[in-house]
This record gives sequence, structure tokens and C-alpha cells, in this order.
Amino acid sequence: MNYIVTAIDTDAGKTIVTGLLAKYMLDKGDDVISMKMAQTGCVERSDDIEMHRKIMDMPWQDLDEDGTSCPYLFPFPASPHLSAQMVDTEINPAKIKTAYQTLQKQYSNVLLEGVGGLMVPLNPRTLLVDFIKELNAPVILVTSGRLGSINHTLLSLEVLKSKGIPLYGIIYNHYPVSDPLITKDSAKIIKQHLLCYYPDALWGEVPELNTSNKGLQLENWFV
Repeated sequence: MNYIVTAIDTDAGKTIVTGLLAKYMLDKGDDVISMKMAQTGCVERSDDIEMHRKIMDMPWQDLDEDGTSCPYLFPFPASPHLSAQMVDTEINPAKIKTAYQTLQKQYSNVLLEGVGGLMVPLNPRTLLVDFIKELNAPVILVTSGRLGSINHTLLSLEVLKSKGIPLYGIIYNHYPVSDPLITKDSAKIIKQHLLCYYPDALWGEVPELNTSNKGLQLENWFV
């Protein structure tokens, strides 16, 4: 099974979530690999793929070295379309899709991490959400309890629903730590609206943690 891990915004925790989900699947005996559509603010190697492999207890792979697991790397830390422009190029979604299909032929499960939020432009003509629809895989949406997450999450649900994109579930990330009152209330409101938009979608929570998954009961993530 393949999933696209996206988020309500940048720095919501989708890299950690992708790595932890992949590790969980590996520990169950599943054949799985992770992938990143594109990454900005780094050169030579994708920092996010390196984080995936660290969490997965997996060494750097040949498919990482040749760029299959992250087809685009840009040094300028900005939206991918702008970072591409800074080096006089443009992201071609077909290149990402080809890499994704290559991994699908080699692995039974592919976890594809997105970039930023759903409305981020990959290039001047293609929004991330439209590319996700083209890939035709269920989405795992990462959100958090930080102030503003209710608005960002409900807008994300609205966009996914309007595009007819299936949602497997929401993962509520407790990092960064927020006021407990805000965290509790945000989770309550988001759960209520999730039932309206996607009544069969699952709900999961990730406690505050570091880059290790030691002691985290991943089988209890989704309920």
C-alpha cells in the first residue's frame, strides 16, 4: 500500500511521522521504503531522507544516492518553485512520478513525503494538491496543537474533500509543545470536523519525542 504524507504547513512534523511509520511497517515485516518529492535548503543529500533512514535503522541506500528517493534538491530554503527558479530550473512533476513508480516496482509499500502544505506550488502551473490527486494514493495529514492549526487543518480538509482525494487519517503531532488548553481544544475541534469531512478516516497522535522511536507504541497511533 502507498501513502502520501502531507501536512497543514511546513515544520508540522511530516518527516518524523514518515520515518516512524516506515519503521513501524518494517518492524511488522512489511516491505517499505520512504521518499521525498523535493527538498530545499540542502545540497548533495536530502536531510529528510537521512532522517527517515536514521529512524528506520536503515543505511543510506543506492536509491538515495542516485536521487530516486528525492528527485529534486535545492540549496535555497524556500518554496520549491522559488528554490528551483534560483538555480534556473523548474520542477517537473513527471520526474517525481517516474521515481515514485520506480520505487513501487521494487517495494510493496511506498511512503511519499510531500513539501509544505497542500497549496504549495511545485511550479507556476502545478499545485501540490493537484499532483497528489494525480498520484491517486490515500493521504495521511499531519497537524499539530500549535496556535493556528485549527484553521490550517480545516482548510486542508476542505481542499482534500473538494478535490476528491481520499484521506486515510490525521496524525496530531504534539510537537512543538503548546499550551495544554489549546492542544486539547484544537484536537477536539479537529476531530469533530474530521467526522464531517471523512467519517471513516483514522485519528492518531504522536507525543513529544526526539528523533528516536524508542518506547513509542506505534500500534496505538491510529484509532
